[in-house]
Amino acid sequence: MNTEAIKAQIFNKKTWWDYFLLSIGTFLLGYAIIAFWDEWSLVTGGLSGLAIIVAEYSYQVGFYIPIWLTNFALNIPLLVLGYFIIPMRYFLRTVYASQFLTFALWVSEFLPVPESNMLLGTVFGGVVAGIGLGLVFRANGTTGGTTLMAEIIKRKILKHVSLATILFGVDTTIILIGFLVFGPINTMYAIIGIFVCARVTDVMIEGMSFSKATFIISKDADIISQAILREMNRGCTAIDSHGMFTKTPQTMLLCVVPAKQIVHLKDIVYAHDEKAFVIVADVREVLGEGFKIGKDTL
Repeated sequence: MNTEAIKAQIFNKKTWWDYFLLSIGTFLLGYAIIAFWDEWSLVTGGLSGLAIIVAEYSYQVGFYIPIWLTNFALNIPLLVLGYFIIPMRYFLRTVYASQFLTFALWVSEFLPVPESNMLLGTVFGGVVAGIGLGLVFRANGTTGGTTLMAEIIKRKILKHVSLATILFGVDTTIILIGFLVFGPINTMYAIIGIFVCARVTDVMIEGMSFSKATFIISKDADIISQAILREMNRGCTAIDSHGMFTKTPQTMLLCVVPAKQIVHLKDIVYAHDEKAFVIVADVREVLGEGFKIGKDTL
């Protein structure tokens, strides 16, 4: 990457916004690890899970090694190797996020821990961590750790194995070590935490404004589309098609509406054609006029 390209990224508003999201996201993740998962000895994978194990063993022998220090120490060699592997733009964000996570882990040790039981700690830890990771991913970043480790393994060792498979293997190995250290009960709760975290992360990335995509096949497609536009102020897209059984050319309408309007749309369709064929599918995110403007998501 040349000097001009680097300057363009530094002084780009989108870049500043991304680093703001990285900061908030990594801080939330660090707090979730300390306040919830470490509090209840839940190993959910990643270098943070390995750091919790190290902290437990070091505490037992009377020489406590804090989680932030283990996270920092383990990330250094990975970042050195990552410098030669991943694109510079993502490498800089990974360096920033991984080191800010170390800072967040350190600061979180001095913050109050909410009173909870193991179930509440598991669930709310997953929620807070999921929000944090979602913000990090929306900023096109990672926190380093096992994600970077998996990338290095794929590039240098297991080139024909998918990144997801390698990452799953690495995290599973750490969880199994946690099983040996903390036992089956903690491990089962940790798996619940992983599930909650993954679901919340998906919501953060894909959005919570669920919409419905409808595919309408009818002989009165023109009339229906005009009725939808007139009564709902929603446009439709006409797609030329033909039935494979009847071999008859026909028009299929594609219309995307908020979930709360789907009943109204179906009423309009069947008011004009009782035999219309309608397919309704879930849509996680819609960008464009009448919905969320694309530039507002950046």
